[in-house]
Amino acid sequence: MQAIEWSFDALYKTPELPDWFSELLTTYSQESRLIGHGVYFSLFSGRWLPEQQAWLSHLEQLSAKFRFDHISEHFGFMTGQDFHQGAPLGIPFTQKTLVIGQDRLKRIADACRCPVGLENLAFSYSLEEVKKHGVFLDQLVEPVNGFLILDLHNVYCQLHNFNLTIDDLINFYPIHRVREIHISGGSWEDSHIAPGKKIRRDTHDDAVPEEVFQLLQYMIGKCQNLKYVVLEQIGSALETPERQIRFQQDFEKLDAIVQQENRKDLDVFTHSFLPTMYGSCGPPLEDQLLYDQQLELSHILYSATSYNHARQLLSSSSLANTEWNVETWETHMLETAMGIAQKWKDGFY
Repeated sequence: MQAIEWSFDALYKTPELPDWFSELLTTYSQESRLIGHGVYFSLFSGRWLPEQQAWLSHLEQLSAKFRFDHISEHFGFMTGQDFHQGAPLGIPFTQKTLVIGQDRLKRIADACRCPVGLENLAFSYSLEEVKKHGVFLDQLVEPVNGFLILDLHNVYCQLHNFNLTIDDLINFYPIHRVREIHISGGSWEDSHIAPGKKIRRDTHDDAVPEEVFQLLQYMIGKCQNLKYVVLEQIGSALETPERQIRFQQDFEKLDAIVQQENRKDLDVFTHSFLPTMYGSCGPPLEDQLLYDQQLELSHILYSATSYNHARQLLSSSSLANTEWNVETWETHMLETAMGIAQKWKDGFY
């Protein structure tokens, strides 16, 4: 069935929804075809921020007005000191960050009273981090009986940037938790540190590569609890008639793949992913050291004037010789992190 995914926190500059948009959301909500996708919650922030509480209150209000079939968020923490600035980047996969992430997901589940999930991250600092990401996601969502959005363009970024095959990567992921798949386009960026190396970026600003459609065809039948496949693209990338036509063509190609899979006679049990309990959160968990390190890393990524400068700042920072493992970060991925942070420091929209 067709559905709408709404990035419900992206309209923070719009105090009131237009009537036509509210009616559209209501129509899909009444048919249980409305799903929500958050951008700005900053799941792993080491401190519980007033903006996070406001985000949850807003979600609770929206969930009383519209019926969401599920709610999802991005993995990572926002690099910006302002809540609606920055880009989501990864954190160390430790017990400390695990329990903070689990705490935040329980609060999201309490606010929306529906299935809650996370999207896999496109960016990683090292191959070892790539290998651990899927297991960490599984552990994060387990207490809320949560699901995974498998973003296949994010997967495509990982495959290219770390020279992996899809079979290599997918073995690290809890495929049984995939309830939704995203596909999108992105961009290539030349590395100045590693000549000849091209970095794949998840910028959502171009057509879907053929390789991502091939990943969709390969993965769609493997995800037995899959319910939704969503095409993403930022609005600023649809300003010309040519780009709008290409976006429509991408959607039609996606739809054809999905319909082909739907025609198969499959007896598949679809997991509900409903949370098993609510209302047991207690005070928000915090870690001041983690928060200070996040602020310091954000400042380094924003302010470093070169890759070598960034390395110098990291080596003398509070992140050195810690579970962040900054000493093992791949050269081209640290360079990419600087590019991401500096590009999005003023926000996505």
